[in-house]
Amino acid sequence: MRTEQFFEHHGVTANPFAEEDAQTDPVFKNRCREKTYHPAWDKVFGEPSDPATSIVFGEKGAGKTAMRLQITGKVKEHNKENKVGRLWVVEYDDFNPFLDHFADRLSARKQRDPAKVLSEWKLWDHMDAILALAVTDIVNHMLGSSADRGPDANRLVPAPTTGEARVALDRAQKRDLLLLAACYDDSTAEPLAARWKRLRRVIRFSAWRHYTEALIGLGVTGAIIALVVWLKKWSWLQSFWPALVLGLTVAAAWFPWLTKMVKRHFQARRIVKNVRVLQRDVKTTRDLLMQFNLTDLVNQPLPTKQRTDDRYELLDKLQGVLRSLGVTGLVVLVDRVDEPHLINGSVERMRDLVWSMLDNKFLKQPGLGMKLLLPAELVEYLNRESRDFHQRARLDKQNMVPSLDWTGEALYDLANARLAACAAPGKSPTLRDLFEENISDQRIIDAFRTLRVPRHLFKFLYRLISSHCNSHTNTDPAWKVTRDTFESVLAVYGREQAAVDRGLSAT
Repeated sequence: MRTEQFFEHHGVTANPFAEEDAQTDPVFKNRCREKTYHPAWDKVFGEPSDPATSIVFGEKGAGKTAMRLQITGKVKEHNKENKVGRLWVVEYDDFNPFLDHFADRLSARKQRDPAKVLSEWKLWDHMDAILALAVTDIVNHMLGSSADRGPDANRLVPAPTTGEARVALDRAQKRDLLLLAACYDDSTAEPLAARWKRLRRVIRFSAWRHYTEALIGLGVTGAIIALVVWLKKWSWLQSFWPALVLGLTVAAAWFPWLTKMVKRHFQARRIVKNVRVLQRDVKTTRDLLMQFNLTDLVNQPLPTKQRTDDRYELLDKLQGVLRSLGVTGLVVLVDRVDEPHLINGSVERMRDLVWSMLDNKFLKQPGLGMKLLLPAELVEYLNRESRDFHQRARLDKQNMVPSLDWTGEALYDLANARLAACAAPGKSPTLRDLFEENISDQRIIDAFRTLRVPRHLFKFLYRLISSHCNSHTNTDPAWKVTRDTFESVLAVYGREQAAVDRGLSAT
């Protein structure tokens, strides 16, 4: 007996329990994302008009990735309904590129040990990575780039035309955007210099004054050459004192340009050295910085040191640019911290990666909502931390959800919601319809409670229905799961999961 035949009999067009990962689950993304929420949803999402930080701990399969997708969907809905007060989403969930670039900066001895690599990771590295994601997406947005792969919610923010960008941003904000792009634009779609120049043209940033020093040098050099040629005083070039005077005059004319070049070169070197999560080269960075006037970068923050102060100012500049584009809040979604290859599921390495972010100053920035969706294993390490750590993190102010628990009743409702989402037109199947009458609702709920999380629920129901269908033929079908099948599959699944849990705890 085929499972498709079983579901068709009950008015279900697709297997609601075939997928286990929300990111690749079409039932969740297309049919359930806007209808089924965890009981802690309101605490995590908060009020979109004033985004706030939330920290969630949940075991594998509890729905952290589903919650991230739901947050993105809700922000998209909010941005669609509101022309002002929109939110910009940064999905900080792929750490591998940043960790790879970061590791390349360390010595070969440290690179061989992932624990040593992660022990060097600091809060400003997280801030650099977040800035890189946000700035790259904003530049794509401003340029209307086909390489834009940012969250869908951001695409609802209208990309300004050249004229609108010129009006929306004042000169200081245009400089800030170009400065952020010079330091953090991480697109691989085209060369950085070409993207930067296109961005400058789009926002109409007047930069002709950056040629002043070079024009002075060229003008004076050209005038001296013209003077020598016009007067035909070739002897000046052969006599010591006249040649020295001419040479010093030319050198004095080029001195401002050389001073600017040297200063920008050392700034570029420090940026490349201290932005450790990106792959930059000194020459390109220097050439971009050279296109700012000398006065444009006076007292401006640059990521030239390993500290957070400059990054906080750069985040503030980023938010200022977004506010001018009608975006009043920034939401950063942190997820999948257990997946990078350097971490490989190690709880200690997850802690080393995440702990620097648990800083009240960072988490409580105005207009910034950090949504940290973290593995449940980190709670034990959190409880062991010192009083100084908790004073710095102030987790009591961060809307913390210590456990993304699911009750048996909540899982029962979730299974019903997925069946309804896959129902054929005019049909209203329920979970109760799939089981014989001698299996009570309370027994089903109690069994679901032992499964704890949606992923185990889906695995169990998929295996249960498959086992039931494999026990009957197409010519002699049975449309309800028996009590014996239910109990036997549940017992086997429980033993297997217990063995997996013991193996994970041992590692």
